Amino acid sequence: MYKITLVDKISFILVLAGAINWGLIGLFSINLITILVGGSVLFQRLLYTLISIAAIDLIVLIFKCNPFKLTT
Repeated sequence: MYKITLVDKISFILVLAGAINWGLIGLFSINLITILVGGSVLFQRLLYTLISIAAIDLIVLIFKCNPFKLTT
């Protein structure tokens, strides 16, 4: 069994924030990231990059915690 680290927990939070942001964009045309960081394009790109890295971390976590993995 794989132990979930602090980085994995932060990744969960970031990916959930990204999913909520996409839901708000789709439903109400409200970009939460723009509201949070203001008009700073640099900070927006930094936050979007962190969210995408967090998603990659969660994909890796899925493969580390694979319960159907066959061992010999």
